[in-house]
Amino acid sequence: MAKLTMNNDILNKLSSLKSALDGYRPFSEHVVKQLKDYYRIRLTYTSNAIEGNTLTEAETKVIIEDGITIGGKSLREHHEAIGHAKAYDYIYSLLDKPISEEDILFLHKLFFEKIDSGNAGRYRLKNVIITGTDYLPPDYQKVPVLMKKHIDNLNKYVKDKHPLEQASDLHAEFESIHPFTDGNGRIGRLLLSILTKKNGYCPVIIPPIRRAEYIDAMQKSNKGDLNALRALVLSVIYEEMKSLNRLVESLAR
Repeated sequence: MAKLTMNNDILNKLSSLKSALDGYRPFSEHVVKQLKDYYRIRLTYTSNAIEGNTLTEAETKVIIEDGITIGGKSLREHHEAIGHAKAYDYIYSLLDKPISEEDILFLHKLFFEKIDSGNAGRYRLKNVIITGTDYLPPDYQKVPVLMKKHIDNLNKYVKDKHPLEQASDLHAEFESIHPFTDGNGRIGRLLLSILTKKNGYCPVIIPPIRRAEYIDAMQKSNKGDLNALRALVLSVIYEEMKSLNRLVESLAR
């Protein structure tokens, strides 16, 4: 078995947190609903914020749950909140089966259809650049083949990698392909959370305060250095698992 490159100390702590969480499984319907609702808002807010959306977490909540329009915020920001929440809801249907190309395209359609219906649920048909970096994504003509390989990797068990290391590396792989005209970060982070949840962990919540760290890690991964992203993913999952354990303990009383 190849040597793990992730922090074994945190992995051991995560194992303990996961074991404690497993003690409450299977969760009751009440706990499941509460957690789904909590992470719908939390994941939507943080993932959109990373991409520059200025909605607060409270504003995101009232848009999604109450249908209220926030004055001074753009129509696109509203659509990003609503679209991401729809895509988030869909990931729960993917936890107990292999992820297909159709699933990924549908995730993107759910998120992007009110923003750009012409490109929603479709791979990009032109070459793009990623602002703020010198990395050039693959030629658009290569995207379908690269995505088929990526999807095979998403559904493959790799015995010489910890599941969280594999999930982080697959996130880097997806983002390097950059298969869509827009929305790659949000769809990529939803896929990352699907992988972590499939293995009994929490969704991946990257707080806006760590946005610069995340962007830097992604830039390093595009140059072949995966360790910064692995460390970041492990760190945020560890912090969120502590919060999740507290939530479940409180809800289970």
